[in-house]
Amino acid sequence: MPLDKKRKILTVLIIVVISAISFFIGLAFNKYNTSIKGEGLAEIATWNFKVNGKKEEIQSIDLASTINSQTILDSKLAPGTSGSFDIIIDATDTQVGIKYNIISIEETNKPHNLKFIYEEKEYNSLSELQEKLSGTINANDKNKVRILKILWKWNYETGTTVEEINSNNLLDTKDVQNIQNYKFTICVSGEQI
Repeated sequence: MPLDKKRKILTVLIIVVISAISFFIGLAFNKYNTSIKGEGLAEIATWNFKVNGKKEEIQSIDLASTINSQTILDSKLAPGTSGSFDIIIDATDTQVGIKYNIISIEETNKPHNLKFIYEEKEYNSLSELQEKLSGTINANDKNKVRILKILWKWNYETGTTVEEINSNNLLDTKDVQNIQNYKFTICVSGEQI
């Protein structure tokens, strides 16, 4: 066979081999790079965080309106009075978990011997209590309402010794004379977890 004819056959054979290799490489490359286009739909989780039935986060609480007994005229705070109030955290229509934090602010003119009770533990101020009031409501909780019941009391003649009782009575007398109205504001914040 002449050399030219061999070259032509070899060239055609090389072209066929290169074409076959390119074809198989193209198939392999195409296998791993096939993409499917489609439409995605993502629903956004709802957020509906309420405190005491309102969407606002800051609320004032007047302890005089929470007195349990009517022993004092016009529901005034005085030694010997007590009461309670609730902070209701409601995440019923929320589809995500919530971490709620309660921070007392504007706590001024508190009578010295007024105490707060939460889960049977006594606290001298709301700022001492605020960490205990924080918590979480998980997205899959069946009950997404938390009722935080806070008791308060202003006991009369407190102390264990005569000196301590007399000292506390003097404090109570000064508080009654100097404090016109003890109100405080509670701020409740909620964040998604």
